[in-house]
Amino acid sequence: MRLDQKAAAFLLLCALSSGAAAAREQKQTAATDSHASKAAKHSKAALIGRDDGMAIISAALDTRTRRSQSADCSHLVHAIYERAGFEYDYASSSDLYAGTDEFRRVRRPQPGDLVVWPGHVGIVVNPAQRSFYSALNSGLGVDAYDAPYWKKRGHERFFRFVKTYMTLGRANPHLQ
Repeated sequence: MRLDQKAAAFLLLCALSSGAAAAREQKQTAATDSHASKAAKHSKAALIGRDDGMAIISAALDTRTRRSQSADCSHLVHAIYERAGFEYDYASSSDLYAGTDEFRRVRRPQPGDLVVWPGHVGIVVNPAQRSFYSALNSGLGVDAYDAPYWKKRGHERFFRFVKTYMTLGRANPHLQ
């Protein structure tokens, strides 16, 4: 399925529309995630920032890239992260929900973070609107992660990609 230009524009506007709410969220996220950030620094790693998250959203919205309608949610998310330049070993949504070394659990999501339930994963588009992008029953699209359907799946967890100094024996180009 290919996103049309109107859908891509809508998703981009959703991601960028947070304005002042995003600034408040960023401050809250920084305070809430200080423990995770300290742990990441001690392990010579850092969590991705808001700009990196927007790069992930941009990769998701790139209509020039063909996506298979049959791709499941975890393969879709993996492909989007790779397209954005954040490579990790493929992990199923169940593995992501349990936790992996490439992602750290966070309480307050930012655009580009993973939102994960047992059996499903998506990419947070706009935390203020509680929206995410994923492979849905109706195809690729955006939904609210606090919608009744998702609440029935259980409590969602949010994860942020960890940039490390070395990835697979080579310098990680994402660290500055």
